[in-house]
Amino acid sequence: MKKTITIVFLLAASAACSGIEDLDFTEMATAGLEWFEENVPESLHARIGEVDWEYYTEKLLGHLQEYSWEDMAGCEEQAQTLLAFLNQYERLEPLAVWLETRMDYFAMADEFLQQLRELPPEPEVRPRPVPGPAPLPPPAPRRRPVYPPQKKWEAKLKTRPKPARADGMVPELKTIFEREGVPGEWVWIAEVESSFNPSARSPAGAAGLFQFMPATARRFGLKTSPQDERLDPRKSAAAAARYLGVLHRRFDSWPLALAAYNAGEGRVGGLLKKHGAGDFDGIAEKLPLETRLYVPKVLATVSLREGVNAEHLPPPS
Repeated sequence: MKKTITIVFLLAASAACSGIEDLDFTEMATAGLEWFEENVPESLHARIGEVDWEYYTEKLLGHLQEYSWEDMAGCEEQAQTLLAFLNQYERLEPLAVWLETRMDYFAMADEFLQQLRELPPEPEVRPRPVPGPAPLPPPAPRRRPVYPPQKKWEAKLKTRPKPARADGMVPELKTIFEREGVPGEWVWIAEVESSFNPSARSPAGAAGLFQFMPATARRFGLKTSPQDERLDPRKSAAAAARYLGVLHRRFDSWPLALAAYNAGEGRVGGLLKKHGAGDFDGIAEKLPLETRLYVPKVLATVSLREGVNAEHLPPPS
């Protein structure tokens, strides 16, 4: 019963984000359960059976919006199982594409958490004795990292081939970005967002190569009906370049522009003001895990694909 409920929830959520309203959920749930029993190894059945299926369906895709690495730990295998299920259905392909491009986040979260656990404890600050000469000052406590650094992402991605569609799309997309006054190297954001697959769609409703939410898409000139222009690579690229230009002009920093692209410019601007910060590191701890993973991954991807220091690319013209 729990497995059946799980599949119904998955299909309902996927249908909602895809605009599909005519599914027979009972029939598809039954088919999905049959596929699960026939294709997922029994050894994995037992391990998944111990997971709270309501948590599995309602929380797995929401973990990226958490703030604690411990809360996200151990989700990679669950995400792989969900991805395998979604890939069985053509109608669910947009959601599967979205999830597949984010599988790195679950793996990296586990690696980063393990790294944090292996760090030595912070040195104890002892009170100054009285009387007697002043002791040597204790070493400054080393601040614990709050996100995986760009170099860690570069090590993970350096042997990964480019997405199959990249060579055919990147030259034209670069021309579009440069026409909008934004360095063409930033087209590689599409690898992180959608693996250059314009059909990608998130559970929250973002769509296309550059994963625009409907309101943001309309703000930058994309129609969402009767035809969804977010799915048009050229039009979405022009909108993405304009949006990045706006964000960089506001925050004067590519890492902050990327953080705002992912988490929202209002949130980033509010955190900078609240904490008196001036850069990404100053607010990273207050941002969702997805943003803490996204920013260094984009920087690493652009740096590897283009052989440049992405953070130091010129500002929009």
